[in-house]
Amino acid sequence: MLNSFLNAKPLYYDEIDYTRMPRIYESVKNHIKIPHIIHIIGTNGKGTTGRFLASAISSLGISVGHYSSPHIVDFNERIWLDGSNIATAELEVAHKKLLSLLSGKDAEALSYFEYTTLLAMIAYEACEYIVLEAGLGGEHDATAVFENELTLVTPIGKDHEAFLGDTIEEISQTKLNAVRKKAILAKQVHKEVYEMAQDIAQKNHISIEMYDDFLEKEDYDLVDKIGVSQELSNYLKENLLLSISALKALGLSYTEDSFLDSRLFGRLSKFRENILLDVGHNTLAAQKIYESLKQKKYILVYNSYKDKDYKQILEILKPIILDIEIIDIEDSRIESDALMKKTVENLGFKYKKFEKIESSLDYLVFGSFSVVEAFIKGFNE
Repeated sequence: MLNSFLNAKPLYYDEIDYTRMPRIYESVKNHIKIPHIIHIIGTNGKGTTGRFLASAISSLGISVGHYSSPHIVDFNERIWLDGSNIATAELEVAHKKLLSLLSGKDAEALSYFEYTTLLAMIAYEACEYIVLEAGLGGEHDATAVFENELTLVTPIGKDHEAFLGDTIEEISQTKLNAVRKKAILAKQVHKEVYEMAQDIAQKNHISIEMYDDFLEKEDYDLVDKIGVSQELSNYLKENLLLSISALKALGLSYTEDSFLDSRLFGRLSKFRENILLDVGHNTLAAQKIYESLKQKKYILVYNSYKDKDYKQILEILKPIILDIEIIDIEDSRIESDALMKKTVENLGFKYKKFEKIESSLDYLVFGSFSVVEAFIKGFNE
């Protein structure tokens, strides 16, 4: 069974062997049919950009897969196929085929994410397109071993510094080195990203264009119209604009109806009338959340991994916070109660554990996929 096989693998590593995925893929690639790939790299907005794009392609009657990570509740969320999450029976068929291609040693050696990435490739063999979202990296990411038609670069900011670098320049270089042929760059917060993109384009003789090079007034008008009908925040509109630029670069048509029901759950999603969920977990995401929600104040249901800059995240969100309630997460990477308590109190809030929702208050559940997963699993009406 796929579940038990994956559960035996660690989800996270202190060190990553960057030679493993390329080596193992090389050994099996002649047995896997790879469709046209649109690779998505960046720090924030990969998931929603990918889902907007995949939904639009699917609306044309073209078979398409959207690979994203991590999942919130169900593993099948990672492998979206022609409008819905893949069926468990299809996953088991793909798992069986992949095991038949791999040596026992290689099957065991592959990380959770690496194995899942190859599994998705087999599940998507009948597709015409795959929208393939990178994990935490760029040039060394498991998704970077495949040839692609186009790379989309969402906003780049600081995150996963232990693996990607301590500065925006280093992180941008690591991510942008994944570009194979041509790329479209979303609107960026940091000027260093534009500078690095220009340097890499010249050095590697590849094309890296800005998303607005593909857009016309009609596209912006359409996005504004969709934004009103689907209650999209400004940062989700930016993700939609990037997906439209990709459609235009690929020569694919679209209308307003192409993006119906295309929002990816967990990105400023309305869980209940007074509850918003967002899986953002870094300062760039926090800034976008603040800009989108600054007209109101919320009870923040929160927790953080030790390696996140949670002090700065909470500083950014402070103007929209009425109170902070810490939700319990069973994970060794979560920050200690003592340090989280100190941070919350230094911001001027009373430290409090999350217990229940009050119908008279507005809530923002924010912090990571783990925070949103814990909230949903423990939610009681």
